[in-house]
Amino acid sequence: MTSKWISVPSANGRSFDAYVCQPETGRGPGLLLIQEIFGVNEHVQAVARQYAADGFVVIAPDIFWRDSPRVDLAYDTEGFARGLSLLSTLNVDLAATDMQRAVEALRHEDSCTGRVGSVGFCMGGMLSFVAAARAGVDTAVCYYGGGIDQRLHLVADISCPLLFHFAEKDSYITAAAVEKTRQALAGRDNVRILVHPGVDHGFNCWRRPAWHQQTAARARGQTLVHLSESLG
Repeated sequence: MTSKWISVPSANGRSFDAYVCQPETGRGPGLLLIQEIFGVNEHVQAVARQYAADGFVVIAPDIFWRDSPRVDLAYDTEGFARGLSLLSTLNVDLAATDMQRAVEALRHEDSCTGRVGSVGFCMGGMLSFVAAARAGVDTAVCYYGGGIDQRLHLVADISCPLLFHFAEKDSYITAAAVEKTRQALAGRDNVRILVHPGVDHGFNCWRRPAWHQQTAARARGQTLVHLSESLG
């Protein structure tokens, strides 16, 4: 497996960095991996390598490049505060164009078979939902994406399969927000919304206190099934 940082041209002529992992097989479907508020840090890079080991060509774009290029934050009080500050000034529309450019860059990789999915966590879960509407992905997975319920106007622009992972005990996403999302997508047979019992926001990240091994493993398996069925 090989990994490297590449430069991706943005829509305004500047460029941003993205972490790319190639599978051992040398070829596979593409995967847009979208960071938490902590940047494309050690954990996100490790997750990228996980999916590359599963045969995906993975790209993890630096979402905060306009304000703090290649920021790498720890899962502590200082890192959390800095990440929230960066999130508060994030222009989601611009981030959507960046994700679209990252998807285009991925499709131009010789190793990519052409179809591309997205997987995002926390802020990235919300952005994976945005990517389904704005970045041209063929399928999307959203882990505990805060703010999805505030962007449900995008549902009209989404036709690709969606998988949502929510936490029953989420400290940041209310049950009402999950229900609002469920209602907005009701009747779509290519949408699955899972609420994992007894766990909190961030259950997938082994660097966070909320990490729950059994749930993370189960959700990862469900995600891989979803991606394999959607991307062929």
